[in-house]
Amino acid sequence: MIENSKITKAVLGECLISPGHRACAGCGQMIAAIAASRAMGPDVIIANATGCLEVTTTPYPESSWKVPWIHSLFENPAAVASGIRAALNFKKDIKTKVIVQGGDGSTFDIGLGLISGMWERGENILYICYDTEVYSNTGIQASGATPPGASTTTTPAGKNSIGSVQRKKDMLSIALAHGVKYIAQSTAGYPLDITAKVRRGIETNGPAYIQIMSPCIPGFGIKTSEAMQVGQLAVQTGLYPLLEYVDGQLTDVSKIETPVKVEEYLKIQSRFKHLFSTDAGKKEIEYIQSLADKNIEKYGLK
Repeated sequence: MIENSKITKAVLGECLISPGHRACAGCGQMIAAIAASRAMGPDVIIANATGCLEVTTTPYPESSWKVPWIHSLFENPAAVASGIRAALNFKKDIKTKVIVQGGDGSTFDIGLGLISGMWERGENILYICYDTEVYSNTGIQASGATPPGASTTTTPAGKNSIGSVQRKKDMLSIALAHGVKYIAQSTAGYPLDITAKVRRGIETNGPAYIQIMSPCIPGFGIKTSEAMQVGQLAVQTGLYPLLEYVDGQLTDVSKIETPVKVEEYLKIQSRFKHLFSTDAGKKEIEYIQSLADKNIEKYGLK
């Protein structure tokens, strides 16, 4: 069970994504994006990186978005957002909020330098990262967000490979190091939590960063009905806790009455199935469990 009284207090606004998008059935990113859009309101301009959210909702000349939306390259939506913010400031428009949306490839890797510049300048921009833990749009390659042990097309599991050997990049700590005013983490398993946090991000006067685990159906190797379940298990194991930082201080975390073992999270995803068949894989599961245990201790989740 997750204890978070703020979740039930979220008031849902209009969904800003029209029906007819081209995402996979059950897409975790679409669940997250719809939940996020319900907090945005009409006075927003979105700069969106190349990625799954772009190709599924805005195939030229169509758009599913009900607000101004600009497609940027993989690497530079933060810079585009900075330009939009500068133009709005010149017009003395402080009402319109600028939002960046990107996947983990754009956020953790390709666009990190420009995100850093945006944060260094302290600009009033909300950045939302839909973390699918791989480059979903271009073929399920590993990204800086890929967890250890995961099999991807560039870190395939095999006789001499355990899958990915990297540790997931800590973007929350990078945001904290930049003095970002509001930082939050959520998953597609808790849509109301996403809505509540996006609303607080929009209300923040200054830079805000929200990272949302968005299970990818082909990338995680899950059924079309399992994205929300996987998002919930990620939280309940301690691997991906719901949390918030305000002005650098941890202000809210998800409490877990009885943490779920990581095996329950791993076994329903085909990207981890190889871990259950060898001694090396079992050691990797123990390592992943240790990461969850460290989060539980670090954030006081129990």
